[in-house]
Amino acid sequence: MSKKALYAGSFDPITNGHLDLIRRASKLCDELVVGVVVNPGKNPFFTLEERKSMIEEVTSDLPNVSVGYFSGLLADYVNDNGFDIVFRGLRGTSDLDAEMAMAQMNGRLYSRGAETVFLMTAPEYSFVSSSMMKEVFTLGGSIEGLVPAEVIKYMQSKR
Repeated sequence: MSKKALYAGSFDPITNGHLDLIRRASKLCDELVVGVVVNPGKNPFFTLEERKSMIEEVTSDLPNVSVGYFSGLLADYVNDNGFDIVFRGLRGTSDLDAEMAMAQMNGRLYSRGAETVFLMTAPEYSFVSSSMMKEVFTLGGSIEGLVPAEVIKYMQSKR
């Protein structure tokens, strides 16, 4: 039986922590969709198309990975697209409570019984967040090694 999975987030920008999780998750399913969340309440650094392009670029070596985007409820996207697994990353215990509550709520909303699977972030990326990368970059600090090199080029083009 083929397993279709989703790894969703804003990816503004994608970090090496995200990329590590994508690589590991892609080994656990037949098809992995990286779902970029469209949140109209946020003012993103990158456009939806830029985020999608960056993710496609840094995952081009993973044949079972594709990129999509959605707005609204995660559960609706999961139900409408027949996902079996939803991967979520945990950087530490501070993420666990919020992620568990979200997974339990979504579990009630999944119409086909999709399962949420938590993957721990690699220790070297446990402190990395997209918002921190944007802040450090805009203040002139180095984020080399924490985001893919392609992302740094995109960020430099915003200056």
